[in-house]
Amino acid sequence: MNVLIVVSLGYVLALFTVAFMAERAARSGRIKWLRAPVVYTLSLSIYCTGWTFYGAVGFAVRSGLEFITIYLGPSLVMLGWWWTVRKLVRIGRTQRITSLADLISSRFGKSNLLAVGLTLLAVTGTTPYIALQLQSVTQSYAVFAEASQDGFNQTSQTTTALWVAIGLALFTILFGTRKLDVNERHDGVVMAIAVEAVVKLIALMAVGIFVVWGLSGGIGPMLEKIDASEIGTWNVSGGRWAGLTFLSAAAFICLPRMFHVMVVENDDERHLRMASWAFPAYLMLMSLFVLPIAVTGLDLLPKGSNPDMFVLTVPLSQGQNGLAMLSFLGGLSSATSMVIVASIALSTMVSNHIVMPIWLSFTGAGASMSGDVRYIVLLSRRLSIAAVVMLAYFYFVLSGGGSALAAIGLVSFVGVAQALPVMIGGIFWRGATRIGALSGLSIGFVIWIYALFLPSLGVGVVVSEAMMASGPFGLTWLAPHALFGVKGMDPILHCLLWSMLLNSFAFVVVSLCSFPAPLERLQGAQFVNVFDHARSAKEWSSGAAQSEDLMVMAQRILGAREAQSLFGLEAARQGAQGLLPEPTPEFLGVLERELSGSVGAATAHAMVGQIVGGASVSVDDLLAVADESAQMMEYSSKLEAQSTEQRRTAEKLRQVNEKLTQLSVQKDGFLSQISHELRTPMTSIRSFSEILRDSQDMADIDKARYAGIIHSETLRLTRLLDDLLDLSVLEAGRVSLNLSHKVLENVIEGAISSAGLSDENPLLIRRTPAREDILLHTDVDRLAQVFINVISNAQKYCDADPRQLTIKAFQSKGLATVDFIDNGSKIDPDMRDVIFEKFSRVGETKAGGAGLGLAICREIMTRLGGDIVYLPGQDGTAFRVQFPIICEGQAA
Repeated sequence: MNVLIVVSLGYVLALFTVAFMAERAARSGRIKWLRAPVVYTLSLSIYCTGWTFYGAVGFAVRSGLEFITIYLGPSLVMLGWWWTVRKLVRIGRTQRITSLADLISSRFGKSNLLAVGLTLLAVTGTTPYIALQLQSVTQSYAVFAEASQDGFNQTSQTTTALWVAIGLALFTILFGTRKLDVNERHDGVVMAIAVEAVVKLIALMAVGIFVVWGLSGGIGPMLEKIDASEIGTWNVSGGRWAGLTFLSAAAFICLPRMFHVMVVENDDERHLRMASWAFPAYLMLMSLFVLPIAVTGLDLLPKGSNPDMFVLTVPLSQGQNGLAMLSFLGGLSSATSMVIVASIALSTMVSNHIVMPIWLSFTGAGASMSGDVRYIVLLSRRLSIAAVVMLAYFYFVLSGGGSALAAIGLVSFVGVAQALPVMIGGIFWRGATRIGALSGLSIGFVIWIYALFLPSLGVGVVVSEAMMASGPFGLTWLAPHALFGVKGMDPILHCLLWSMLLNSFAFVVVSLCSFPAPLERLQGAQFVNVFDHARSAKEWSSGAAQSEDLMVMAQRILGAREAQSLFGLEAARQGAQGLLPEPTPEFLGVLERELSGSVGAATAHAMVGQIVGGASVSVDDLLAVADESAQMMEYSSKLEAQSTEQRRTAEKLRQVNEKLTQLSVQKDGFLSQISHELRTPMTSIRSFSEILRDSQDMADIDKARYAGIIHSETLRLTRLLDDLLDLSVLEAGRVSLNLSHKVLENVIEGAISSAGLSDENPLLIRRTPAREDILLHTDVDRLAQVFINVISNAQKYCDADPRQLTIKAFQSKGLATVDFIDNGSKIDPDMRDVIFEKFSRVGETKAGGAGLGLAICREIMTRLGGDIVYLPGQDGTAFRVQFPIICEGQAA
């Protein structure tokens, strides 16, 4: 035993050295060989834990060829990497994902509640698996102790498990929380895992070669032994094979440690090309000698020997102590690599989604310095690692160590697989909602806890024997292993069936019955269409794409020379080649300050955040907003430069600046409103058209109703687009007037009829038709459009009861004047200067217009040679429309 302890400590020290050297190489910039495809592929070997190294042989002894399913599922996933794994990796890079909980919470509107639930599920589901590793190590120690007759009892196993847990926690804390990396990469840990992958493969193959050629005389005699053994018969259930293969595939994707090495630690998604064939080949080599070792162990060892330890006990029984020692190191590698990465992944989730939100809620606005946050994050992760490992130790003590390693592993597999429906639905289905995800996960988690996890602790520990047999309160259909009256199934497959079925059902149904929030819809589009919106992972990780977009935007706003100078200075400071520096937080702050002088601080921050955040908003869209703001600021600057009169000009500039400020605020509201106005009818059209498309047996009355909704929403969308296009044409001067003769009375009468007045929303019109007998020669359709808009505004915004609108008309010196005066509240004096701007909306709480009506009216009157103004000094809101009786027909 002393030799075993020395070898173990030496091996751990060697791992420390490998991890330390890798960390040092990463800090010095020599990372190319650290992040090679072969290292990434070997890091995936943490799937092969103590379960697959020791327990696979035991699985084969107990269940025959079923052990292949634990290798078959992951192999199928990697062979089909192009559809699922590649998408997960791309999402991980573009969205800066740090964990499984981070992925799913980000997809569903960055819901921290969902992240907390997934974290609790991951911790609970992984705890038995970490306990399994402690058990495999202690059992292997026990095998050597028994061989050396050291009297290794249950107390000694518990003590050994405690020391192993402490050692693994210390190693993980030392190399897993040395620094905060924005991408959560741990080069030292990954390299140590790659070394361990080679060690455990060599160890297992060495034992297999010894068994086949050293004990059995070659491949032929060994095949004869397998054929003669019950283990080698193909006496398996197709349903059970399918269930276990699905379970292993689901766990391969959803296990926190696998997600961490496969997605978070991935530096280049092109590494998946090698991993797609090399990792299945690795699994094939790991499983190659399982049957020979199992059959040989049954032949050589006494009846009742633990088959999980055949990898150790077969060499020991033949006096091959050196080979047994190598086998022990292989098992130790399998167990330690799993615990290390699982602890890092879980500590990241616990820290990010539980500890930090609680800490921030107690500290108010958070830390005043970045160092404070860094210290808290590192401390919380270190404590989380210790807590996770100790929790697994207590599970090991409480359960007393299961008789079969495979059984414990499958319990964990079913637990973490509950995240699969939400994960797959989230990256392939835009209609999935946060409420649906919470419902599905909650139901699946509860069923797993009740039907599998608690019974795995042992009958009588938490679940009584009576409840196991008869269910709670005598409801036999709720018995943990016979839910809904289904009896006789294997507990693993029984729990897998009901948990996944009800989990998926709740997720889909609740998602269909609920509507995603705006942020959920945005995230859903970016996740589902990640290959349309995102660049390659390598491009995102380098930051070059963001720098190019930032340069283009800066040149448009600051000018080419100023932007190139700014970027060149930063590139020189960073030591970068060319004019494109990395978009560091410091540089982004400088850039925002430079841009804010032209477009304002809020707009500058939003534009930089959109580009750096990787949102699927085009640079052209952002630049359009920037151009408008820049034009307004340029207009203000010209007014100031041309001013010659001191007091009058200063007052005028003050008023213009106030107006521009109001316009800037209204512009932001306009952009938000126009996005909402466009998105709402489009969402309705999409939703109801999908219903019509997918519902084959829908009643005619429902089809007509849905078609009517689509039609009305289309008209609503068309009206909005018509207003925008009309204003654009008017502003551009591309208007030809259609001049004709018509009496003013008839124009006003037609406008009143077209204004859409109703009995439910009455407006009393007072007018003197005799004074409206004025023959006009103008574009009467455009003039009527102005009248209709003013009358409609009175109907919408007049707050008197009863409401009245007085229309007064008269002519003087070749001009016709029409006043529209209602009896409601007057427009606030601060708003009178901007109500005719295209972004202006007055009384937006009462009516939801886009604020284009009066702007269109002003443009029309300009083309007609007239004007529309607010008329002060009246009892209510009043507008005056004045225009020449005979229009010359100019189209400016």
